[in-house]
Amino acid sequence: MRRIFVLGAGLTLLGSAACGTRLPDSAFTSQNPAAPGAGSTAAASANPASDIGVTPASIKIGMIDSVDSLLGPDTFSGPMYGAQAFFKALNAAGGINGRQISFVTCDDQGVGGTDVSCAHTLIDQDKVFAFAGNSIFQYDGASYVSAKDVPDIGGEPISNAYDQYPHLYSIYGSDYPRDGKSIGWQGKLYSSTEAEHYAKTVLGAHVAGLVSYNQADSARYASYEAEALRKEGFTVVPEQLDIALADFDSAALDMKNKGVDVVFDTIDTDGNARLCKAIEDAGVPIKAKFTTVQSWDATVATTYKDAPKCRNLLYANSSDANYEDTSNPAVKAFRDAMAKYFPDRQGKLSEWEIDGWASAQWLTDAVASCGADVTRVCVEKFMNSGKPYDAHGIITPAQFDVKAPTGTTHACFDVAQWQDSANGGQGGWVTRVPDMDTNCYDVPQVAYSP
Repeated sequence: MRRIFVLGAGLTLLGSAACGTRLPDSAFTSQNPAAPGAGSTAAASANPASDIGVTPASIKIGMIDSVDSLLGPDTFSGPMYGAQAFFKALNAAGGINGRQISFVTCDDQGVGGTDVSCAHTLIDQDKVFAFAGNSIFQYDGASYVSAKDVPDIGGEPISNAYDQYPHLYSIYGSDYPRDGKSIGWQGKLYSSTEAEHYAKTVLGAHVAGLVSYNQADSARYASYEAEALRKEGFTVVPEQLDIALADFDSAALDMKNKGVDVVFDTIDTDGNARLCKAIEDAGVPIKAKFTTVQSWDATVATTYKDAPKCRNLLYANSSDANYEDTSNPAVKAFRDAMAKYFPDRQGKLSEWEIDGWASAQWLTDAVASCGADVTRVCVEKFMNSGKPYDAHGIITPAQFDVKAPTGTTHACFDVAQWQDSANGGQGGWVTRVPDMDTNCYDVPQVAYSP
């Protein structure tokens, strides 16, 4: 699944995992999505101290998250809360084969040098066994984590580290070589066109407005997005705005005059709110305004408070189950745990938080597969088994070409639309596909530079 993270202050970070290119992960199945392999005190007494951070009764896990970053405390913290909620529920249910999970967190504040310090502290001093729930703005410590053979499982691929280093496993997967040197395949990353295909075939859109800033990362990804839209047969209307003095009103009027019926962008959340208001004020007759998974959260009503018509046309897509779809047992377990352990997060829930939950589930299943003799080697054997992994129904597995991510890929994904009428009129994300595991298209992959 293609991921693009467009952040405040005009910073556009390119997520690099492509839909249909999931890392070859295992499909270990356990009975309880909240507590696979739960054990007793008797089981703990038979466990050896089998590796760094593993005692007969506990396993120590590290988390690095950019909480106090310049982009605010909620931009990157979601996966941390989701992973912690999972481990708290797991411990309450008995842990893994008699072992409780202890976790140590480090806030790198979104600074590369501090991130390196976090990696050293957690590995050298705290002696963590592995990482889960990482969400890191500038992962400068990735090379050290990899060099120390510490598994980093289910991290949020904000930078390109998860497509470069061994022992790092993005929550969305990566089929790149990850040799610690090159990024992607011969310096290129690849992303697929399922969102654009959905906009064309399901929503009936034909003319796409593409809004970007005159900032290097935003412009670079816009170039990719334009190619992806053209691959799907769209007429593309580019609107590049001055990042310091963005004239959204003029862009909206131009899109109206040129018949735009769907809008994509590579701009930040605040810019999207202003763009939506301009679209609404100009009366642009769009069928949808596509946003990124980063914005698939519960704050939409507030963020887009000045554009009620446009916000009800917001669409987001992901390879994850909708965090609001409690008909899914795994999602319900996530929601129950979040309500119990982090009740103050209810108005800030997001897809990134359920990513964190899935990250902890993934590591837990890997550990449980080892039985009593839990080692990093065993955990990575699970991770590299070549079997798809669905996080007990949270992630839709995908097939991919292990030789090179070129040509066509089979992309399965979830789609949700914001609706003010959802949740008894409180607003929420409504799933728009019957089943994300069967909502699949064979779509092209398009190259872009890291």
